Amino acid sequence: MEKETVQVLQRKPEETENKRKISSKNNIKVKKINNFLALLVILQFDCIQYLCVCVCVFAGDVEMDIEYLYEVVPQLSRVFRITDKIGEGTFSSVYLGEAQMTDGRREKFALKHLIPTSHPVRIAAELQCLTVAGGKENVMGVTYCFRKEHHVVIVMPYVEHQPFVEIVGTLSFEEVQHYIYHLLKALKHIHEFGIIHRDIKPTNFLYNRREKQYALVDFGLAQGTPDTQIELLKVVKAQKAGGGSTGRSEESQGKRALIPLPPNTPHHTPHTSTKPAAKRPCPPPSRTKHTKELMGLCKTSRSVFGERNLNNTNPPKTTDKAPLLKPTKTEDVAARRFVSTKRRPLPARSSTTGQKPKPTSLNPALTCSCYMTDHICNICLSRKQQVAPRAGTPGFRAPEVLTKCPNQGTAIDIWSAGVILLSLLSGRYPFFKASDDLLALTQIMTIRGSKETAQAARKFGKAIVCSRELPPLDLRILCETLRGIRPCGGDSLPPEFRTSRHPADTKQEQTGPTPGPSRGTGWDSVPDHIYDLLDKLLDLNPATRISAAVALQHPLFKDFTE
Repeated sequence: MEKETVQVLQRKPEETENKRKISSKNNIKVKKINNFLALLVILQFDCIQYLCVCVCVFAGDVEMDIEYLYEVVPQLSRVFRITDKIGEGTFSSVYLGEAQMTDGRREKFALKHLIPTSHPVRIAAELQCLTVAGGKENVMGVTYCFRKEHHVVIVMPYVEHQPFVEIVGTLSFEEVQHYIYHLLKALKHIHEFGIIHRDIKPTNFLYNRREKQYALVDFGLAQGTPDTQIELLKVVKAQKAGGGSTGRSEESQGKRALIPLPPNTPHHTPHTSTKPAAKRPCPPPSRTKHTKELMGLCKTSRSVFGERNLNNTNPPKTTDKAPLLKPTKTEDVAARRFVSTKRRPLPARSSTTGQKPKPTSLNPALTCSCYMTDHICNICLSRKQQVAPRAGTPGFRAPEVLTKCPNQGTAIDIWSAGVILLSLLSGRYPFFKASDDLLALTQIMTIRGSKETAQAARKFGKAIVCSRELPPLDLRILCETLRGIRPCGGDSLPPEFRTSRHPADTKQEQTGPTPGPSRGTGWDSVPDHIYDLLDKLLDLNPATRISAAVALQHPLFKDFTE
């Protein structure tokens, strides 16, 4: 065996001589190939080295964060052994800890460390939501709370769960039914207490697929309805009305009727985003989150829309279609200055407390000439921006939030649940992905129709101008095409969706017909009931949008038991 090995490794003299006789042209090719392979080896080595360093730094960051938590809240070390950091957001970080119970067993808990700049009333309101409404009906409860100076740690039961992005395309239809049922069940429960969650999304509704467990978490952005049973949510609202984070009351917006600006106002309007109910500045980006992004560990599924701006005012020359929203035109200031005092909108009467707000309609004769047109004059640009709650996650905000409707209720949570169901049925997450509210509203119009969106906006006193009419899409055709169940026909979907189809559909076109979905998953016989429910959840008008209590009585859930 050793002799054979030696013979293989030894190079014969004639072989060496033959290699010397290679032509110069081939020598150049060999050198290029060798250089290329060497470059690949170097790059591969560098990547491996870099990844190793990143993993070490990532692990070191978690260790440092845990040590820091022990330092700022020392009483934790006497109760918990913190083992990992399992979540991180703008306003908090979540850790996994173990505690020794009195019966000798060890139990896992989730420890939520709030950023020190959180307002005390906001922290207390979140705790009250968890204690009053939590612990039942798929709503997370609270076990204990630690405080050391301005550091607060909320201890909650730990629910082992799978990331939504990893399972959204693998769930069976029956699992989707149960998922949306239990989400609506949790929403019905908190809405009965007068709690508006404001941040309904998959990452805030934990799902243990194996144990069939569900938990609605994170009430950090919660607001109260006028009849809320959470007393501290009333305090949060009163502080905001008295000059809190926005300095102006939400109710005060009804004292004057504002002319809704046409949607496309780039480069001229000041920043229109308002802050959430509780002003909580973003902390500096943590090392852990940055390292994950460098390593590519943050898995994200491709959204339907992506970040492509459908309202680009400079479309490519190759396209002959008109943009959805026309470019802004600004009139000369001097030419319009004389009407600045004559054509300001007249103040409207404020709606009394306890009554439903009436839609504000203005006589165009009392306004400037740009009202309901595709351009904005300097008079409108000089007006103060309207303040309205807009807390939430992009992609899950309801139309009334995007259009700055000052009166928002529990219907905004129902819309977010509809977006989640849309992702479950289409197998796409996130479904909507927009960089600003205007683009988000345009994406909604692409699904639900531009005329329908404008008609619904008029119901709550808003005006939407769109230069191109977008017809509403059939939700079943949309979801089945994106999932790959239905082949994409010529005009079944608009061009915006043809590049976002399910990979299985694209593969089918390339390789020919393939077998349909597995019968075991149930996607080959989806009833119309679920698309009817989806249509009601995504009702553009919050006044007619289905409630969680009514949704639970839908025929889709006729065989479900409490």
